[in-house]
Amino acid sequence: MLSSDQKRELFEKAKSVLENSYAPYSGVHVASAVRDDRGRIFTGVNVENASFGLTICAERTAVTGAVAQGAKGIEAVLIMSSIGAIPPCGACRQFIAEFAEESTPVLLATQDGIESETTMGELFPMAFGLRQSKKGC
Repeated sequence: MLSSDQKRELFEKAKSVLENSYAPYSGVHVASAVRDDRGRIFTGVNVENASFGLTICAERTAVTGAVAQGAKGIEAVLIMSSIGAIPPCGACRQFIAEFAEESTPVLLATQDGIESETTMGELFPMAFGLRQSKKGC
C-alpha cells in the first residue's frame, strides 16, 4: 500500500518530465514514474519514431532505467497522459509484469492529479511468464 506522500512523489516526478515526451506524430504525451524495490523512483516518457513500430512507451523507458540502475523489482507505477488518465498498453503490461507483483499499485493520472488506482493483477490477470521463481504477476 502506498502512502499519500509516496503517491504524491510519483505524481510530481512524472509531471516534471512530461514535457520531455517526444510525440510529434500522435500528439499524445505520456510520462511514467516507477518505484523500485529499494524505494528509488525512475521516470520515463514516450518517444515516438517515424517508423511507428520503433516507438517506445513511457512505462518501458521508466522500467528499463530502473533495471539499468540495479532494480530487481517494481513496487509501484504511475502513468500520466496529456489526454486523460490512460492505462498501459498490452506490451507495457507484459513488460511491467516481469518485475512486478499482482498487488503492485498502478496509478493513472492527468497533469491535474491521480484519477484512478488499480493493481497489476487487475490490469493483467494471468500474465505470461517463463521463470518459476519470477517476481512478476
